[in-house]
Amino acid sequence: MSEIYNFDDIRPYYDHEAHDAMQKLKGDPLFMQLVNYLWPEMTKEEAFAKAAKVDNNMAFQLEFMHQAIRVIVARSSTGLTCSGFENLDPNKAYLYIANHRDILLDSAILQILLVEHGFKTSEITFGNNLMQGSFITDFGRLNRMFTVLREGNSRELYEISQKLSAYIRHTVTDKNVSVWIAQRNGRTKDGNDLTQTGLLKMLNMSGKNSFTENMKQLQIVPLSISYEYEPCDDLKVQESYLSSLHSKYVKAPGEDLNSIITGITQQKGRIHMQVGKPILNELAELEKIQNENEKIKQLVNIIDEQLYSNYKLWPVNYIASDIAGDSSEYADKYTAEEKNNFREYILQKISKLKGDEQTLFNMFINMYANPVKSLVNS
Repeated sequence: MSEIYNFDDIRPYYDHEAHDAMQKLKGDPLFMQLVNYLWPEMTKEEAFAKAAKVDNNMAFQLEFMHQAIRVIVARSSTGLTCSGFENLDPNKAYLYIANHRDILLDSAILQILLVEHGFKTSEITFGNNLMQGSFITDFGRLNRMFTVLREGNSRELYEISQKLSAYIRHTVTDKNVSVWIAQRNGRTKDGNDLTQTGLLKMLNMSGKNSFTENMKQLQIVPLSISYEYEPCDDLKVQESYLSSLHSKYVKAPGEDLNSIITGITQQKGRIHMQVGKPILNELAELEKIQNENEKIKQLVNIIDEQLYSNYKLWPVNYIASDIAGDSSEYADKYTAEEKNNFREYILQKISKLKGDEQTLFNMFINMYANPVKSLVNS
């Protein structure tokens, strides 16, 4: 199906385009501002020398992005751990279907861990609402990001989905390059990670075989990332609160960029990424189901079950679950001091938000409690 599409409007840069794109980035004033923020000790000459080494996308990721994300993790967390890479073959390409908690870091952290475990980096979906300005667009395309178009009428959105599906299948099966995609449109705002059935319907569009065979070709791997303190938790609660008062939440200009910056800089405590197992054997069972919508529903459940069971729960999640249920069910998972500190953390956040304090408090609690609830109910 890929042969009928021209992907130039959504694809990352090809390797032979990387040098010119890097030179363009280097000439933008934002380049040195970014360098000065991430590596204040690096001189302009040193930064330009690194830029000169970039003649393909991987070189850009290794020379700049890998170090940058490690710096961000070091500054804004108390440690990053991971597990599950032994489930994968470095010579194969996978479709990572991931829970989505932070606009930039979810996929960026995967890239550094892939490299550090002997894998090639993946391509990354990136909404066109985030591709604002030539610098961010060039930066993203050099970082192997491809654009997901999100505007249009129903017919246009259907055609966009067909093309996106074809590009993802082409990348995984023809290019043998892995892809990161979120399980849903936008970040989870309430801590409830649910894979959208529409995602699997979109992925199936480009397949030429049965649903199960089409999914098998993509080598789906559920990917769970958990942050001890949710990135942009206060912004998410504020948005959820305002959305509950109005039929449609309208983002302010620059709101997405603010969320990216907040996600990078906000303290997140501990971070853990768990790589799931490729979904292959389970697809044989789905073949027995006659109704395709039921197959999709069951595959969603299989993906979510891995996401929930692989999600690292922290003391704050258990504290929130007990507060939400007015119980002490998980009291052995935390200390009284940790509980008091978490309450103070939430109250401090709420003091800067607009809205009814009790409602905001409950939203905060549910955000942190829902991963426990999801695991119990899976």
